[in-house]
Amino acid sequence: MLLIGVREENAWLISRWNLTYRVGWKQICKAAHSVYDYYKGLEILVDNRAVDAINKESILSLDESRTLTIRGISTIVGIPIMITFYNQTNIVDINVAQATEEFKGADYEKFNKSLCQYLDSMEIAMHQ
Repeated sequence: MLLIGVREENAWLISRWNLTYRVGWKQICKAAHSVYDYYKGLEILVDNRAVDAINKESILSLDESRTLTIRGISTIVGIPIMITFYNQTNIVDINVAQATEEFKGADYEKFNKSLCQYLDSMEIAMHQ
């Protein structure tokens, strides 16, 4: 993924990323499925509405919609994070809590280095 921009807002870093290619619903669900085990308190939202009784396998059969959001505390990055995918686009919005020293400011280069490998792994999972 390519970081387009990042800014600070209310103790969060708000960022926009571009995927290498536009993706459809199936690929978005695969991305969410790939990180399911690496979140505490994971919530899945479809069009900003929480999906009840979600488990890892049911993510792959969610009805197609406009957006899919995953949010919770990432055990990989160690902070609250919210990732929103937009169906049939290459746009991803990512909000990260400014909860650790690593994520205190909206420094483009530092932020990119902190999240890029994690996000690239999600993007690869979309195409497997």
